[in-house]
Amino acid sequence: MLHIQLLTVGKQKEPHLTAAQDVYQKRLAPFCRFTFTQLPAVRLPDRPSDKAIAAALAQEADAIRKAAQGTLAALCIEGRQYSSEAFAQLLTRDLPQRTSAVTFVIGSSFGLDETLKREAAVRLSMSEMTFPHALASVMLMEQIYRAFQIDKGTGYHK
Repeated sequence: MLHIQLLTVGKQKEPHLTAAQDVYQKRLAPFCRFTFTQLPAVRLPDRPSDKAIAAALAQEADAIRKAAQGTLAALCIEGRQYSSEAFAQLLTRDLPQRTSAVTFVIGSSFGLDETLKREAAVRLSMSEMTFPHALASVMLMEQIYRAFQIDKGTGYHK
């Protein structure tokens, strides 16, 4: 069974989004071994310098590398946008041929370190729009669930 880890940097604070994450974790249980990992973001001043941001992102990248399992998939604006069907193909057919585990990473409010993005086997963009990280995690969890439904041929994906 494929192990899927969703790793986010920063704490989830919105109770309605935390509840939605719980729902999708339960829905994913029959299809994969799913874990949701939250790492703390490096604290920065209100108006950090570019150098301070780069140092924080590098520090967060080190923590991500230690916590990540298997193939790394980075969510970033410059990543590839997939249709739900193409994402289902990636998740249920392509990635399992390479690995038994995949970690999807959502960075802090300043994103992800450039070296970490280059190391990722997959760079994924959900949209050119910007979303709160807690909402992005729920959206990704729903798409992972949808991918398994597409693979099984259920009526969930219409």
